[in-house]
Amino acid sequence: MTSAPRTASEPAAEITGRPVRKGQARNLLAGTVGHFVEWYDWYVYGLLAAVFSSQIFPSDSPFASLIAAFLTYAIGFIVRPLSGIILSPLADRYGRRRILSLAVSGMALGALIIGLTPPFAVVGYLAPIMFVVARILQGISAGTEGQSAIAFMVEHAPANRRGLFGSFTNMASGLATLAATGAAAIVTSAFAPDVLASWGWRIPFIVGGILGVAGLVLRARSDESPEFEASAMAEQKSAPKKLLELLRNHPKAILQTAALSAPAVAYYTWATFLPTYANLTSGRDLSSTLAGSVIGLVLLVIVVPTCGYISDRLGRRKIFPIVGAIGMIVLFFPLLLLLQTPGFWIYVLVAASGWVVLGIWQSVYPTIQAELFPAAVRVSGIGFAHQIVIAVFGGTAPLIAAAFVGAGNPMGVAVYMIVVVTICLIIYFTLPETGSRAPRATVSATDSISVVADDPAVTVSDARRRDTRASRDRRAVTTEQ
Repeated sequence: MTSAPRTASEPAAEITGRPVRKGQARNLLAGTVGHFVEWYDWYVYGLLAAVFSSQIFPSDSPFASLIAAFLTYAIGFIVRPLSGIILSPLADRYGRRRILSLAVSGMALGALIIGLTPPFAVVGYLAPIMFVVARILQGISAGTEGQSAIAFMVEHAPANRRGLFGSFTNMASGLATLAATGAAAIVTSAFAPDVLASWGWRIPFIVGGILGVAGLVLRARSDESPEFEASAMAEQKSAPKKLLELLRNHPKAILQTAALSAPAVAYYTWATFLPTYANLTSGRDLSSTLAGSVIGLVLLVIVVPTCGYISDRLGRRKIFPIVGAIGMIVLFFPLLLLLQTPGFWIYVLVAASGWVVLGIWQSVYPTIQAELFPAAVRVSGIGFAHQIVIAVFGGTAPLIAAAFVGAGNPMGVAVYMIVVVTICLIIYFTLPETGSRAPRATVSATDSISVVADDPAVTVSDARRRDTRASRDRRAVTTEQ
C-alpha cells in the first residue's frame, strides 16, 4: 500500500529497496564508452602537437610552431564555456541523451578533419584554418559532454552507488588519456621521424573519428535518465529561464563546482604537456616519455573507480577531494624537480605519483557536483561553472607551461599549479557532505520533486509520474471548484 503523494513543494522522499532498472548496464556502457571516445579525440591533439606543428604551422623556429599549435589547442577551450552556457540548459530542457549523442558526433567529426587535413605545403593557410575549425567543433562538443555525462551517469545509478557511477566518467577520461597516450607512443616509436611527421601522426585521429560512430550508436540506443524524466514533467520552464533560475538560486554551488574543477590545470599539464616538458627540460626522447606516461596512467584508471566506490561508504568530502588537493600541493614541486634527473624509471615515478593524487581528486568530484544541484538545473549548473574554469585553467595549461619553459623558468609550472590548487582547497572546506548511504530517490538532497515513498516495487520514474499526475489532478479539481 502506498502513501498519499507529497506536493511538489515538499522535500523529496526516501525510497527503500529500489530495484535495478532494466537496461541499466546498457546505459552505463553508453555513458562510459561515449565519454571515452570524446576525451580520446580531445587529448590526442596535445600529445602529438610537437609532431605535426611544423607541418600545419610552419615557422623558422620549431618552438614558434609548437606555440601556434598550442594556441589552436586553446581555441577549443575558449569555445567550451560558450557551448556549456548555451547548450547545457537544453540538456535540462530536452534530455541528457540527445545532447550526449550530438556531442560525440561533433567530437568525432573534428578528429577526422584534423586527421585528413593536408599539410601547409600542399594547401597553404587552409591547413591551419581547418585545424581551427576542427578545434571549434570539438570545443562545442566538449563543452556539452562533461556535465551531461555526469548527470546521465549519476542519475542512472542506484542510490548507494552514485559515487561509483559518477567516477566512471573520469575513469573513462583516464582510459581515454591512456589510449591517446598509448596511440601517440606507438606511432612515435613505430615510424621513422620523416614518416611520422608526414602522415604517421594522422592515424590516431582517424581511429578516433571511427570510434565516434560506435559511441553514437550506443548513446542513440540508451534510455533517458529517470531523474530528468521526472523533473521535465514537473517543471516546464524554457532553457533561458532555467539558466536564470540557476544564477539566482545556486551561486554558492556554482562557486564550489568551479573549485572542484579548477585542478584541471594540473590534469591537463600532466596529460598533455608532461612528456613534452620532460623532452624540453631534460632532453628525454618523446617516445620514451609517452611510454612512461602510459604506465602512470594505469594507476589513474585503477585509483578513480576505487575511490568512487569507497566514497559510497565513507562519504564524499571526508577524504575526497581534500586529500587529493593536499597531495598535489605537497608533491608537484619536488616531482618536477626530480624530473631533471635523467632516467626512464625516474620519469615513470614522477608521472605515476602525479596521477595517483590527481586520481584521488578526480574520483568523486563529478558526483559531488551532481549532488549540489537539483535535477531541473543540474547540467546547467555543472556546465556553467565547469566549462568556464576548464577554459581558463585547462585550455591554457600547456601554453603557460611552455611559456615558463621558454622563459628559462621550468619550475614556475609547479608553482602555478600549486597556487591554483591551494585556492581550491580553501573552498573545499565549505562543501557539504553530499554522500548518503540512504537510498534517496533524488540525487540532490535539495531537489523539491516529490515521489511516492513506500512501495519498493515502484521505480523512481514511475513514482514521480504518479505524483505529477496527482498534483495536476488536484489543481484541476481546485480550478473547477
